[in-house]
Parts: sequence; structure tokens; C-alpha cells
Amino acid sequence: MEHARAVVIPAASEVILRDVVLTPAGNNDVTIETLFTSISAGTERMLLAGRMPHPMLQFPVIPGYETVGRIIATGSNVPGEMLDKMVYVGGARCYEGVNPAWGGQSSHLHADYTRVVTLEGMDPTHGVLLALAATALHGVDIAGDITGKRVLVLGQGPVGQIAARIALARGAEVVVVDRVLSRLALAEGSQIVDVSTQSLTEQKIAPCEVIIEASGSMAALTSTLSALANNGRVVLLGYYDEIQLPYMPLFLKQAQLLTAKEWAPGDLQRCRDMIVSGDLDVAPLLTHTQHIDNLQMAYQVALSDLDCLKLLLTW
Repeated sequence: MEHARAVVIPAASEVILRDVVLTPAGNNDVTIETLFTSISAGTERMLLAGRMPHPMLQFPVIPGYETVGRIIATGSNVPGEMLDKMVYVGGARCYEGVNPAWGGQSSHLHADYTRVVTLEGMDPTHGVLLALAATALHGVDIAGDITGKRVLVLGQGPVGQIAARIALARGAEVVVVDRVLSRLALAEGSQIVDVSTQSLTEQKIAPCEVIIEASGSMAALTSTLSALANNGRVVLLGYYDEIQLPYMPLFLKQAQLLTAKEWAPGDLQRCRDMIVSGDLDVAPLLTHTQHIDNLQMAYQVALSDLDCLKLLLTW
């Protein structure tokens, strides 16, 4: 396999589908034929706006870290039973002449076999949500023991939706907050709050020991700080240009500010097992589908349609 068809962002505000050259596969690599990917709206919106930090932002770049496909070839060091397995992989770096900052949006790719997650027992389309599920899981983990505590989850995009579900399963009283009605309709929580009409202050939300920020908006987080309990924790689970928060509310509450770095080792497998067992239902989060040949429409929907929670790209 020497060539592949990949999604490429050649410059800010441009996205195309074009042929790319693959580097040779190594002895530890598997070659994956892609069946499904997804568009990570937060990351790819920043890429297209030219706002990602160096070295990710080096055009041309192949985006994507949500790839599901079938292993069609294996290197000499790869266990033979991996051939034909359906797997998830969080991107690849197997391209020539293009920045593989993530590299998952490609018809074929090579990856070290230790990086892939097998998907036995689950709907393979749900595999495109493993990265976001693992991110949410890691954020809830670093929040500490939340059993019996009040947790506010700000933002009901995919990460916020999954974080709320995990927090509920751990025995927290979960307040979910958004301003998009279609997202709130899919939300699971002890209390579901629409802030498009009334602020949290106006709705008199009881103090929350933890705020999980999953909206990606510093302005949105600022508006919720009044709901933080004394000695509360704020977990930053979005991706931000910079942190801009008023200091006084944090000072008065003696708040702890925590940042979650994607996921920890083993989190992808934990999320897969939760999905397989039925403890985590992600099916409702896949709200839209497009074929890769409809790339421009897919990006328009994924980045602009507020009713699109997660778009599945079929290859």
C-alpha cells in the first residue's frame, strides 16, 4: 500500500480530499482500511481557523483521531490473529509531504499494532467516539471521588454528554447545562438546565463541588463560577486558545483549577468495555451521517449545524 485518499487541510479555511503518499509499513505496523471516521468539531474548527498551536498547525495537515477500520495487512512482528480485526486507532503518522499532526482521516493508514484498540462485541460505528469518551472519562477521573457530590457539566457536546453519563454512573448528582435544545433533549442528568433563557444565578442552582467545563468557552465557564461551592474543583475538559477567567470568584471560593490532558493509558479500552457491557450508551450521540465523497457538506454540517452532535463519515 503506497497511496491513500485523505482529508487534507492545505490552508486556513480550506478542506479537500486528495491522494497522499504513505511511508512504508514497519515490522510492528498494521495496515488499516478505513470504514468510518468522524470530524472532531472543536479541533478541526481551530485548525481551519489557523489557530492551533505549533507544531500541529503546519499546512498541509491531515486531521482526525477517530478512525475505525479493518486490518488488511500485518508486519512480521504483529500477532497473526490481528489480521481482519475491526479496530479503532487515534490517528497515524505514515505520510510523506504532509503534516500528520493527527492523520486519521485517510482511506488507508499504517500504525503500530500496540496503538490500536480491537472492537469485538460492539457496533463498529460507535468506535469513532472512543477518543472523546476516553477524554470524558479522564476528566471525571481527575475530578476525584464524586460519589454523592453535586457535579455541574457545562456543555452538552459529545464530551459533556459522556462525562455526565459517567458521573451519574458514579453516584453523583449531575447538573447538565447548555443552551441548545436538541443537545439538552439527548442529555442525561439529575437536573437539566437551559441557559438560553435564564442564567444559572437566576435559576438558583445549588452550589456544586465540581464543575466540568466541556463547552470550550471561557465566557461560558465564567458565567457558571457563581455555582461553584467553596473549595470546589473546576476541570477544564475542552480545548482553549488561552485561559481567561476572573480571579476574584476563584479566589473567594478557594477553587482548584484542573486541566485534563486527553486520556490516560488504558482509558480507551475502559471506554470500549463500558460500551460493550451497556454501561455507557453512545448510540444517541451519532446524530448525522455523510459519505466521504460529500466532504464539503459533511464539514458544513459538523461545524455549523447546532443540531449535529456527532457526524459519522463513511468511507
